Amino acid sequence: MEIKIRPYQVEDTAAILDIINDAILNSTALYDYTIRTLAAQKAIFEEKLLKGYPIVIADMNGEVVGFGYYSEFRFREAYKFTAEHSVYAHKNHIGKGIGKLLLTELISLAKQQNLHTLIGVIDSENTSSIDFHKKFGFEEVGFIKESGYKFDRWLHSVIVQKML
Repeated sequence: MEIKIRPYQVEDTAAILDIINDAILNSTALYDYTIRTLAAQKAIFEEKLLKGYPIVIADMNGEVVGFGYYSEFRFREAYKFTAEHSVYAHKNHIGKGIGKLLLTELISLAKQQNLHTLIGVIDSENTSSIDFHKKFGFEEVGFIKESGYKFDRWLHSVIVQKML
């Protein structure tokens, strides 16, 4: 049951969509309300790749069990050395080290691309993700009250940051 980290291929999109849409429907990991279509997700990833940002896949015996990426934090030129990242594991594979492998690879790629810092924006209720990031040297640097509204309640965002 070896997990390999590899670059994204467009054929991975359907499996990624299952992970993303489950998160949209059942968690506050994504502040989206509406599930994504295959075409929409392909377009989102195509834009990231065209801008030179990586998307990595956790592959276990030919099955996509997780993915991660980073892209621009904000759209102003002075932010070009800062990226915001996301890491997701399939709900049936949580706790198998997938997130660790993905985030390790993203940090390595960010350093290779001469980025200065990685940012994560995490729902405040997702304490396991906050703790996970702290193990990688991320620090809590911000808290935004009532920054999202989902499941009939206000949600707060925690900003984490790692200097590279």
